[in-house]
Amino acid sequence: MSQHLIQKNYNFIQRLPEWAKTFAIKYCSNTASTYIFHGNIRDFLPQRTGDDDFKFAKIQDYFADILFGHKGKIICYDRSSGISFVESPYEEKANTTKQDFVKTLLPRASSSTNHDRQKKLLSRNLINSFETLEKYFYKKIEQGDRVVLIIDFAETVTPSSSGVLFSEEDRFSLVTLKRWAYNPIFIHKDITVILLTENLADMNQQLVKCPNIIKINVPIPDEKIRKNFIDYQENRGKLLLSDNLTADTVAKVTGGLNLVNINQIISESYQEKSNISMNYLRKRKKALLEAESMGMLEIIESQCNLSYVSGHDTVKNSLKKAALNIQLGRLDVLPMGYLISGPVGTGKSFLVSCFTGEIGIPMVKLLNFRSKYVGVTESNIEKILNILKAMAPVGVMIDEADAVLGDRNQDGDSGTSNRVFAQIASFMGNTENRGKIIWFLITCRPDLLPIDIKRQGRCEEHLSLFYPDTSVERENLFYTMIKKLNIETDIVYDDDLFKKQKSLISGADIEAILVRSKFIAASDDRDKVEESDILEAISNFIPAVYPYEVELQNLVSVLECTHKEMIPAKYQNLPKNKIAESIRQIKGILGER
Repeated sequence: MSQHLIQKNYNFIQRLPEWAKTFAIKYCSNTASTYIFHGNIRDFLPQRTGDDDFKFAKIQDYFADILFGHKGKIICYDRSSGISFVESPYEEKANTTKQDFVKTLLPRASSSTNHDRQKKLLSRNLINSFETLEKYFYKKIEQGDRVVLIIDFAETVTPSSSGVLFSEEDRFSLVTLKRWAYNPIFIHKDITVILLTENLADMNQQLVKCPNIIKINVPIPDEKIRKNFIDYQENRGKLLLSDNLTADTVAKVTGGLNLVNINQIISESYQEKSNISMNYLRKRKKALLEAESMGMLEIIESQCNLSYVSGHDTVKNSLKKAALNIQLGRLDVLPMGYLISGPVGTGKSFLVSCFTGEIGIPMVKLLNFRSKYVGVTESNIEKILNILKAMAPVGVMIDEADAVLGDRNQDGDSGTSNRVFAQIASFMGNTENRGKIIWFLITCRPDLLPIDIKRQGRCEEHLSLFYPDTSVERENLFYTMIKKLNIETDIVYDDDLFKKQKSLISGADIEAILVRSKFIAASDDRDKVEESDILEAISNFIPAVYPYEVELQNLVSVLECTHKEMIPAKYQNLPKNKIAESIRQIKGILGER
């Protein structure tokens, strides 16, 4: 190859996004013929056409036009459409890929039989189609022509399932694709097979793990690419923004959305002739992200900050320092994650929600991602983790973490929990995500969380919350709850009223009492809560008492806490072996192992 051509190829590759650059290098090195592209494959894909110019295309057009330049024969296959063709705008009408395909495989067909034979040739049947394609590959090898086969929705061609559930078609397609991947003739004679799927977990894992098949992830676009796309739309006159909003701000706020989502926001605004405001942008982003994650992620929007949290001063100070570092851009000093533990009713979830009011990054809550169908849970996790990477920096709240995350040694679900646990644990421990993805694991039973998850390098800060222990703590909590619940009242706190309760009063109990008093006032057609309402609410309130369970939750949180000043005075001087023995005894009483 001449120096000029080498330089030309180098310049072309340098203009490609990283995932396409990886493909171009592998392709040019003749090391593989089969590739799996996964991730954000249904999006507009960017290509730099000049120093500041971009064009955006769907993935089939991206391969045909940008990566292969319409050189060679480009064929597509999916279970719905069967065999179809990407036609080059530079070819003569008499020499299209479809015509070449038919002539090559039916060279002597008469006009009377051609239609029926051509219909059979382009059948949607998988086995017939793969056999036909293989014949075409070898014909083109003889003629020295390049062929690219793009198989879309590859998970329907080689689905993820155990061997006993394989249909004849599943076995045929798996063996055929592996045989093509190992065929040295295909590698050296320019026969390329490209499989497209959103999630690798949806595909047959024998094929995914095949060493001769290259896996390439197409990521959700980062802020730079989003900005390029928004500029592209602005240059076309499609972007309508409110006066206080800029293209840079839109690019920053839309983290986690792909270009199709952003195009939807811009197009709807343009059609309605309505400028995009920050409030509209946040609302649409929330709806689109939650839809994109299929309801497995919820964006948390809190109107409260840490000033709404009463007590827990050491915990609040720790989180305020983290918030300050985020605002200063010092993401490198942040912990990978937080473990927030403590007995029920101490406001663990509310604390994390309030933290979102202190920081300038979004917070999402991980919802139920498990499915009873084989492979779906792993696919869900893959999709969630891809979205989180694109949203970075982002906080991730997992409530009831001991139940949600499961255990590496969990049995009874064909190994699904083990695989899911390994996926999440590996992702949480990736130090490249420090300061970009901050985990908040919330639980009242941290002892049920596997050590792998709560160890240093994954959850580096273990913060524990406990019930108010003094009259001052209860008073502060009382007035903070009045503020949170927006209660109109002149009531003065009286600790003697709460001391009458024989059990410990939690923050949730005080909130329940205040809500009841507000209900009593409203039932009497009053907005203002009076002392008599509080007295009636307290006199009728019986807290749910679970003494052994609460003490167990207290003790395991004491053992887990990494800050001595957070631990109540009555536990601070207890030896750890004595706490451990108390935990063992209570578990015995409750019938736990």
